[in-house]
Amino acid sequence: MIICASLPVAVNMVQVLTKSAGGNEAAAIFNAAFGNLLGVFLSPALILLYLGATADIDFADVFFKLGLRVVLPIVIGQLLQNFVPPAKEFVKRYKKYFKYLQERCLVFIVYTVFCKTFSEGSDATVGDIFLMIGLQFLLLCFVMGLAWFLLRMLFRKEPKLQAMGLYGCTQKTVAMGVPLINAIYESNPLVGLYTLPLLIWHPMQLLLGTAVAPHIADYVKRREEILGLNQVNEDEEAQSENLNQAVETGDSIEEEDPAATNEINNP
Repeated sequence: MIICASLPVAVNMVQVLTKSAGGNEAAAIFNAAFGNLLGVFLSPALILLYLGATADIDFADVFFKLGLRVVLPIVIGQLLQNFVPPAKEFVKRYKKYFKYLQERCLVFIVYTVFCKTFSEGSDATVGDIFLMIGLQFLLLCFVMGLAWFLLRMLFRKEPKLQAMGLYGCTQKTVAMGVPLINAIYESNPLVGLYTLPLLIWHPMQLLLGTAVAPHIADYVKRREEILGLNQVNEDEEAQSENLNQAVETGDSIEEEDPAATNEINNP
């Protein structure tokens, strides 16, 4: 659970759920991309800090593996996208096949991790797994509720940011999480059990996030209408106040110099 909590957010899922909830998509993309890049260095440090397991883990080896498996593909992809136009067009043309391949590769990685765990044995039982599922469901509901409460307090006039923050605070990435856990605990026979909470959290956050997305979208729409109406009222009050000040100024001039006023009115 601590390992899962230390991971960054999922890029694609946060973007899709934010869009379906009417949130700020630009902020969601920046939050997810920046969080994943920062997570390459911050997540291992948090995991080792919380668990206190520093003696048998080589930091240099962990960061080298993460750089090779996470950072290097991102750098190569950005270089190809910006400096090799044919490669960019090729990926756009066959995007669905690349996505299919990406998903199958991730499934294969997860499969090999669990094969290693079950081949070497573990003390976990079926009851322990169902207990973990129940606890994670309660924890996800609590975290989403707490995030929504705090976001509504901090961003009262930004409903789109509230919607984005709800998903940006609670979603966890499998695409980076599995390689990260495998890089840290590659030689540990229980690496599959360390990965299990993340694999439970991922579909659970998708189902719960999808379920609340229509309600969040309705809230964002209503809130923007209210804020827009309030802004119109404030503008009208400001115009009325300016008009009253102009009238009062004219009255004061008339009181100070009535002769000049009569001369203006009766040339």
